[in-house]
Amino acid sequence: MHHVTLNNGVEMPLLGFGVYQIPAEDTERAVSDALAAGYRLLDTAAAYGNEEAVGRAIKSAGLPREELFVTTKLWIQDAPAEDNTRRAFGTSLDKLGLDHLDLYLMHQPFGDVYAQWRAMETLNQEGLARAIGVANFYPDRLLDLIANNETVPAVNQIETHPFFQRADYQALMSGHGVRIQSWGGFAEGRNDLFTNPLLTEIGEAHGKSVAQVVLRWLTQRGVITIPKSVRPERMAENIDVYDFELTDDQLARIATLDTGSSLFFDHHDPEIVTWLAGRRLDA
Repeated sequence: MHHVTLNNGVEMPLLGFGVYQIPAEDTERAVSDALAAGYRLLDTAAAYGNEEAVGRAIKSAGLPREELFVTTKLWIQDAPAEDNTRRAFGTSLDKLGLDHLDLYLMHQPFGDVYAQWRAMETLNQEGLARAIGVANFYPDRLLDLIANNETVPAVNQIETHPFFQRADYQALMSGHGVRIQSWGGFAEGRNDLFTNPLLTEIGEAHGKSVAQVVLRWLTQRGVITIPKSVRPERMAENIDVYDFELTDDQLARIATLDTGSSLFFDHHDPEIVTWLAGRRLDA
């Protein structure tokens, strides 16, 4: 397992397993299969509704806690946001059955971001969250958070895939000590990713699938990635990407696929902002 070092010295696996959109009733089995396949980074969120299932799989696996790197995410909190962030963190920790998290991310750049971040900084200082970061923060929001707070986010988890590559933003984040993490690495198959002629050709040259080419492209760039699957054979395939390397020419050709825009939603879109900022979790 390859690792990266976060800005506070914490080691984080470069390739992990995500559970977004896996129904709660299927999550425990999927995570158990992922752990058996060798994954040690697990990524969930309060908003996914499957933290308890992830926790059951962790418990049943019986692995030493120090072998695992567990991430979950804070959803937007009502006022008082600082107090409610600590409450939400405690709820997630209880559902996961853990005594600490390895990484706690602010899921959206909305609400009272500063109060939420202050609470997260305290959780980090207390050792309850070994590292803290954000998700879906565009450059303006990320730099504003860095400029006005003591702790620089360790990670920013953002949409990153061959059609929205984020290379310039990755360079900007790196300059501030923030690691890029991809969500939607396969673009959920949009734009016919899995049959893309260029990616298929590159895969054939290495004896690899398109999915493996995409994951190698991400990890070779130093992008932390968390592919999702409910099929054990696909999990095994997704983690088997360190026995080949893309050439400079292949990387340059993949760069031509970049459209420079999201395939999902834009956090600057007023309708998206209104919808996300107004959404609250039931629990």
